[in-house]
Amino acid sequence: MPIKLRACSGFLLVGSAVAIACSGSTSRTSPEPNPRVLPPAGAPAPDMSELYRQIGLIAAPGPVAFVGKISAFASKSSDTTLLLVSISLPNRALTFTREGDRYRAPYEVNLALSRGDAELASVNAMEIVRVGSFREINRSDESVIFQHYFRIPPGNYGLSATVRDVGGSRNATQQVSVSVPALGSGRLSTPTPVYEATGRIVLDSAPGLLASPRSSAVFGRDSTVAIYVEGYGQGMRLPVDFVVRNDRGVQLWRDSVTLARRGALFSGIVSVPISTVGVGTAQVSFTRRDAPDSVKAPLFVSFGEDIPLMSYEDMVGYLRFFASASRLNALRSAPPESRASVWAAFLRATDPVPETPTNEDLQSYFGRIQIANAQFRMDRNPGWLSDRGMVFVALGEPDQIFERNVNQSITTAQLGSTTRLQIWQYRLYNSQLVFYDETGKWRLTRPSETEFLAINARRQR
Repeated sequence: MPIKLRACSGFLLVGSAVAIACSGSTSRTSPEPNPRVLPPAGAPAPDMSELYRQIGLIAAPGPVAFVGKISAFASKSSDTTLLLVSISLPNRALTFTREGDRYRAPYEVNLALSRGDAELASVNAMEIVRVGSFREINRSDESVIFQHYFRIPPGNYGLSATVRDVGGSRNATQQVSVSVPALGSGRLSTPTPVYEATGRIVLDSAPGLLASPRSSAVFGRDSTVAIYVEGYGQGMRLPVDFVVRNDRGVQLWRDSVTLARRGALFSGIVSVPISTVGVGTAQVSFTRRDAPDSVKAPLFVSFGEDIPLMSYEDMVGYLRFFASASRLNALRSAPPESRASVWAAFLRATDPVPETPTNEDLQSYFGRIQIANAQFRMDRNPGWLSDRGMVFVALGEPDQIFERNVNQSITTAQLGSTTRLQIWQYRLYNSQLVFYDETGKWRLTRPSETEFLAINARRQR
């Protein structure tokens, strides 16, 4: 259950998640094995900010990555709109310190609405996140939520959102344009994905919502996405049609719902089934039957816990070192309406422990991609596609690593000036893979590249 941090602004979502927290160093010409190639705890999470911005959300990259959503609701007067700005950030974006047997991290949020040079409304809030374990510190999901309601006239505004990590003296700012609608009879509110919702009965109050700013769910963990929507006008019931389309505009699902009158308005929660929507990005559109008003909201269905949000096509590309070509071809060729069932079959076929809700191998695989991007970013950008990165992602951490100097070329086909080698030993595969230093970038020797490709082909499922 979510825990409220302050009267009307900050929330902390408490639950379980997997974090990567490893450290170590490589060995240099030493007979003692030193298998650690992992970077220190706190390796940067993949930057998904551009994907969020593409579908209309507020999104800032690191060092304090956050995602925000803007929702509009009617107020008692058509001259004023109730605007909800919700912000989410992961625990790992904040700097925690010990507080007895717990950990605490203060953060500051500043939201300002302006027209031209005039600031018309703002809020500045200092919040504190408290967690009970080190594991919670490294959560990378939507674990902290801040939200605030503004009452402002309809019109066009500029919104500036700043989140500051007080303990780490870091901050991130995003500025976006906001068109605030006039909402009255015949209109619908902004559809808002929520964790919790308590409907209101009068228009001079605010809906009791705990929003999901990322508008996301996890395939295989969540069965539905709850979306709160309001309607305004006369009558006792309001029929509303809604349709879900993928990022290419293909219709995935269509249904209808009847919003019941609750006092001065209609309201309800629409449950969108994840099994029907599938995986990747989508959009949910709502249309009144008694009026032409139509509103929409983005929806993300991620591929698993701690797996970055991305498009379906991008996901298939990321799996190149995880699954066989035949399995990837089955995913790639699946039509949009079949992707949910094809992905579910893929998860079942590759899950080492089917009794658990998580595909542990897939989760570890994306964890290694994250580590490789941080550890091997100097080899090639992104690091997981460098020679050392792809070996680490595919085969995992080596049992031993040695570096040594040589005074002759490795093969006649390679540079004769090679003087540094790095040798990764894998006992499971009875293999030694050799990298050579090519002007600051580590490359697999040709025999080792052939050996790696053969090993990976055998281990892929």
